Formats: sequence, C-alpha cells, structure tokens
Amino acid sequence: MATTLKILGQTAPAATTETDLYTCPASTTTVVSTVVVANRSATAATFRVSASVDGAATANKDYLAYDVPLNGNETMAFTLGITIDASDKLRVYASTANLSFSAFGQENT
Repeated sequence: MATTLKILGQTAPAATTETDLYTCPASTTTVVSTVVVANRSATAATFRVSASVDGAATANKDYLAYDVPLNGNETMAFTLGITIDASDKLRVYASTANLSFSAFGQENT
C-alpha cells in the first residue's frame, strides 16, 4: 500500500455556499489529520465542516463543526485524525466569502 502525505484540498468558498473541500479518490482511504480555517477579514465570521459518506447530501449527523465563531484575522486548526473512504466528501461552509480552508492528511492507495 502506497502512502502519500499531502495537502488534500484548499478552498475559499463563496458566502453561505456549501463547498467540497476534498473527495476521497477511488481505491483510496484517507486520514484527514488537520483542517485549518483562516479569516482573511477583520470582521468575525462563522463556519461549518462536515464529512459525508459516499458523497451523500450533508445531514445533521455529518457535522464535525457547526457555526463555529472565528474572530477577524484569526486562524483555527482542528487536529482530527479521521479516516474516510473512497467517494466520501469533506465539505465546508462559511458565513462570509473571507474564509480560507485547507485540509492536510495522508492518502493510502
């Protein structure tokens, strides 16, 4: 089994738009080690992070973080260590268009 440490995904989503941050490729398992959220504005915002099995629509059970407040010009990192399988999706949502999301981890093929 090959292991690749990498940036899994990066996005700066539109305001109030759920956006795919990472989709686990076919024949792969992934360990999502850390998700970093950066507020590029001086204005406070909120964000959400979810993980959905097989890319299903996001349900209440999928949320890892929900409407978490993030002060202006602040960065927050979550060390998760969650494992996802082929077609599973990591999604993000921001209350403003001023947040950036990055996911870091390990793909196993």
